[in-house]
This record gives sequence, structure tokens and C-alpha cells, in this order.
Amino acid sequence: MKKIAIFASGSGSNFQAIVDYFKQENINIDICLLVCDRPHAKVIERAKKEGIASFVFSAQDYIDKQAFEKEILKNLTRLKVDLIVLAGYMRLIGETLLEAYQDQIINLHPSLLPSFPGKDAINQAFDANVKVTGVTIHYVDEGMDTGPIIAQEPVRIDNDDTTETLTERIHKVEHQLYPKVIKDLLIEE
Repeated sequence: MKKIAIFASGSGSNFQAIVDYFKQENINIDICLLVCDRPHAKVIERAKKEGIASFVFSAQDYIDKQAFEKEILKNLTRLKVDLIVLAGYMRLIGETLLEAYQDQIINLHPSLLPSFPGKDAINQAFDANVKVTGVTIHYVDEGMDTGPIIAQEPVRIDNDDTTETLTERIHKVEHQLYPKVIKDLLIEE
């Protein structure tokens, strides 16, 4: 059975969508760990409710990124994690994890990369008055949203959209696309 760890920093709606998809589809993939860098994030409660182990940390408790990534790596190695899934994890992945999990870390981004990388991509697209944005799933490399693209799905921006309505539609696409891509990556191997 393939094992995944999900890294998240916030409410965990994508975390929950992934968990629900694998349960509903009865897919033999073990979500064995949540890694969270915010001790009060809602995603921790979601993991607890689902019976998924968590590694929760505060970056300021460590001397540097390498120190907390070494601690994360110990947990990933102990659990024999096959794939790291970033789902709203608001930190760049550093050299320690990139080397240990080369081509085994994926990220979800709320735009059609290479357009609007980084934080606040939905507002960036909205403010740029583009007619189409979307969702990208890509491999993680040392840059910010620069890794090879795995899948993309466009989302139209309507004239009467607000950032809230656009965000809601993008989340719907994320919640459907991301679990399917994860399944395809792990079942292809």
C-alpha cells in the first residue's frame, strides 16, 4: 500500500477533500501523516477526527529550516512515506526534503502556472483582469511554483465574479482534481 503525507497550514479543506475521496472511492492509499506548521490550524482537528497522525511544529522553535525539516524527515522515513502532498502548506520546501523526496513532492496552486505564482494567486488573477485562471498541480522544486506541471484545469472569471465567488469555484476544482491526480500518480508507479 502506498503511503502519503499531507502538509497543510490552514483550514484543511483540500486535506479533507483528499481524505474523503480515498474513503469514498475505497482506494488503497494510506494517508498516514499530517505535517502542519501552525499549532492552532483547523486542519489538525480534521486529522484527529479522521484518525490520522500529526506532526505539528512552530518554525520559531527551531534554529533554522534545515533543523525542522530534519525532524519532519525522521517522521516521513519512520512511516515509509511514498509521496508528499502539499495542500495549503505555506512554506517553501527546503533542500533537506527536496533531496530526500526528489520528484515525490507535489503541490496544488490556484492559478494556471506559470501565471500568478506565489501567494495570493487568486487576487493576482482577479486584479489583472484576466478572463481565465485555474488550478495547477506540479512537482515541487527549489523555486516558488516553478516545478514541472502535472495537471491543470482552467476556471473562467465571469464579469460578475468577486474574489470570493472565484475562490469558491477554484476550491471546487481543486477538491475534485487533486485527489484524482494523487491516485493516478500512485497507481501508475
